Amino acid sequence: METSAESPVPVRTVLQAVGGWIGKLGRIWVEGQITDLNARGGTVYLTLRDPVANMSVRVVGPRPVFEAAGPAVTDGARVVIHAKPDFWINRGTFSLSAIEVKPVGVGELLARLERLKQLLASEGLFRPERKKPLPFLPHKIGLICGRDSDAEHDVLKNARRRWPAVAFQVENTAVQGHYAVGEVMEALRKLDADPDIEVIILTRGGGSMEDLLPFSDEALVRAVSSARTPVISAIGHEQDSPLLDLVADVRASTPTDAAKRAVPDVREQLHLIRQLRDRGRRCLSGNLDRETAWLRSIRSRPALADPIREIERQSEQAASLRDRARRCLSSALDRSSDELTHTRARLLALSPAATLNRGYAIVQRADDSVVRSNTDVKPAEPLHIRLAEGHLNVTVTDEPIG
Repeated sequence: METSAESPVPVRTVLQAVGGWIGKLGRIWVEGQITDLNARGGTVYLTLRDPVANMSVRVVGPRPVFEAAGPAVTDGARVVIHAKPDFWINRGTFSLSAIEVKPVGVGELLARLERLKQLLASEGLFRPERKKPLPFLPHKIGLICGRDSDAEHDVLKNARRRWPAVAFQVENTAVQGHYAVGEVMEALRKLDADPDIEVIILTRGGGSMEDLLPFSDEALVRAVSSARTPVISAIGHEQDSPLLDLVADVRASTPTDAAKRAVPDVREQLHLIRQLRDRGRRCLSGNLDRETAWLRSIRSRPALADPIREIERQSEQAASLRDRARRCLSSALDRSSDELTHTRARLLALSPAATLNRGYAIVQRADDSVVRSNTDVKPAEPLHIRLAEGHLNVTVTDEPIG
């Protein structure tokens, strides 16, 4: 259909075209939550809301169709409707004409949750290594809860009783119904973006399985899994286990338990400090006692008990060593003196001077060589004669005598 400002089409043409397009959809199955249920005459009118998004559609159907579904079809119930899309051309409104209505029972809900649980588990969203540790003492805690709810009062009262200085930023949201998922996700995004928030508590009181369904919504579970800030889940009571408990970093059984896990107890910490201080004192006292005993043992030793006596003993030992050295040196000198006397006597006995004293003489040539035979000299050869006392110079005048 081509149109322009110069050649527009009338409203009826547009509405007829839209009606034709919608009519081609055929019959469909639609799931949602019933609101604004109203029966007038033989016709039932209601609004079918999306369980997550803020969207709805008008549904019209014969009363017998809804009566056949049983008493479970009431405001707030989740149903599956087999319907035909209708477009009222005269008024330009869209609605669904109900052909069959089936309430979504608990068994069907549990089966869907189990399939979603297996899907998320296969992606690793529940693995322990993905969970972030809680800070020991958070300065500011984000709290997502219903407005003026018991869960809010329990968390605030117990947390401040345990640690009075703790600060909270409370985000009140719907905690059941079709608005809950969107509001909780928006509050989670806001708190997770705040750098002052160190831990987030997401809590509500108990309720039926249908009331807790928003906390098993896939979009909310994935948002908690990807949050930067550690999240504590405290949904319902101990027996309640929405999927949010599996993906949260810490699962608390009740709102009171969430407060206990978020902040330490100041009384317990003071008691622990006293215990550690007493333990430190005992350790220090024990070390001092051991060192004192060691000092007493050292002081009782003779070297420290009577230091003068030790000096005297060392002095006596030094004097003894000195006397011993002197005796050894004197004995060595005496032995050396005797040996020197004996050696001197031997030298004198073997000395040429002693031979000369007995009347012998030494005859030498001019070159100081000794004459040993009369054949070693020649006539007129000058000789030098050495005596015991003095010396003579002579000349050979005769032939050698044989």
